Amino acid sequence: MTTQSVFKGLLRPVLVSAVFFMLLTGLAYPMFTTLVANLLFPFQAQGSLVERDGLVVGSTVIGQDFTRPEYFHGRPSMTLGIDPQDPSKSVPQPYNAGSSGASNLGATSQKLIDQVAARVLDYHQQNGLAADTQVPVDAVTASASGLDPHISVANALIQVTRVARLRQLPEADLLQLVNSHTAERTFGLLGEPRVNVLQLNLALDAQLPVRQPPIAASE
Repeated sequence: MTTQSVFKGLLRPVLVSAVFFMLLTGLAYPMFTTLVANLLFPFQAQGSLVERDGLVVGSTVIGQDFTRPEYFHGRPSMTLGIDPQDPSKSVPQPYNAGSSGASNLGATSQKLIDQVAARVLDYHQQNGLAADTQVPVDAVTASASGLDPHISVANALIQVTRVARLRQLPEADLLQLVNSHTAERTFGLLGEPRVNVLQLNLALDAQLPVRQPPIAASE
């Protein structure tokens, strides 16, 4: 048997198996999993989208950069985006879903220490806290993804006084709203109790709308 005949004998099964696995893993399997996901978990499969008045205003699994004081704020985000002035450079762009990531600064990084110190000071000022008041860690540190949609219950509760004052609502009503939007540990074991910031702010607007557009929170 010549080398050429051996090569021809191997070529056919190699090509057949390549095409087979391409169709199986590249077409059939993704189509099957997509179909099953849409049948069993349609909300999650479509992106866990949140609508208001028929318009999509966000997703329950991607945070938004709420900065206006009459809203509850999420945790810091270190995601980046393209500098509109110079496409070759990147600039901070909080909650950029197309650029998920963390700062990658180490625990001993002076830059990180300075950033956290500045956030602690800003958090105290925003919420009218005494200088020695302890701040929840998620209020001054970014998540690994930069897109965390949740904050801790402690973080939400500290913000209640500020939001209640600006919305002219009783703090008791806001406390009840926070409690009703607190998700417990998954299966009672995994994670920590948490509050979805977007859903809480939407519920807040439903209770007492503000004059400005609510979702363009960074304006």
